[in-house]
Amino acid sequence: MTERHRPTRWWAELLLLGLLYGAYSGGRLLARGDVQLAVDHGLAILHYEHVLGMDFERPLNRLFTAQTWVGVPADFIYASLHYLVTPAVLIWLWFRRPAHYRAARTWLALSTLLGLAGFTLMPTCPPRLLDAAQGFTDTMAQYSAYGWWGAEASAPRGMGSFTNQYAAMPSLHVGWALWCGVMLWMHGRKPLTKAAGIVYPLVTTVVVMGTANHYFLDAVAGAAVMGAGFLLARRVTGRVPWISGRVVFRRRAPIVSGGWDTSAGELLPAQRPSADDDSPAAAR
Repeated sequence: MTERHRPTRWWAELLLLGLLYGAYSGGRLLARGDVQLAVDHGLAILHYEHVLGMDFERPLNRLFTAQTWVGVPADFIYASLHYLVTPAVLIWLWFRRPAHYRAARTWLALSTLLGLAGFTLMPTCPPRLLDAAQGFTDTMAQYSAYGWWGAEASAPRGMGSFTNQYAAMPSLHVGWALWCGVMLWMHGRKPLTKAAGIVYPLVTTVVVMGTANHYFLDAVAGAAVMGAGFLLARRVTGRVPWISGRVVFRRRAPIVSGGWDTSAGELLPAQRPSADDDSPAAAR
């Protein structure tokens, strides 16, 4: 099967993705919500995770806090990779798998908009901003001297006020990493590419919890948002983001001759008269 030409002009795609990112960033900034409500949501998530035995954030955060060789690389991963890997995978799809680009891009865009709706409807305080009695350390603040970020999230120094720090639910770090992982696994032809498709989402999930930027349920919600975005994209485009074109099942034409070859005007075996048939048709 040959891949189709690139779906549209590169500058149009760049403009579309730029508008999408602008809407995401602006909406994320505006969807601040009530701080106390965000804190209440964060504490409620911790409570449910504890009841379910899924509160993995604390042991990971203690490890990242105590071990600089773990915490510093994790902060660099959190602060940069989702800005680098996601566009890189889009560009890779555009040049190497153009037949799949449009559906994959639509999936990513719709999922991002769903995530923005989540930020608006459920402002959530990340673990690092909870009261110190909860036992979390903001590793981005602890290791801020090692990178370009300040003590306020992953924003560059002096720009912390321009980001919404209460937009933890869902985790689009995890959601975007999952999208990248699926694309690399489905379209990569080398074992290393497929392995990256597995490792990248897993590492991202561990990093967002260990740096105290997200809860485990934030990561689950990020995956759920991508699932919902996938279903919407499939409905909008009529395509599965990793399968080229629509799947069409064609009926096989019935075999009218039962496998017998006949010449023009010749009767089929079942239609031929028997030897003892004395009807006028048999005398012809």
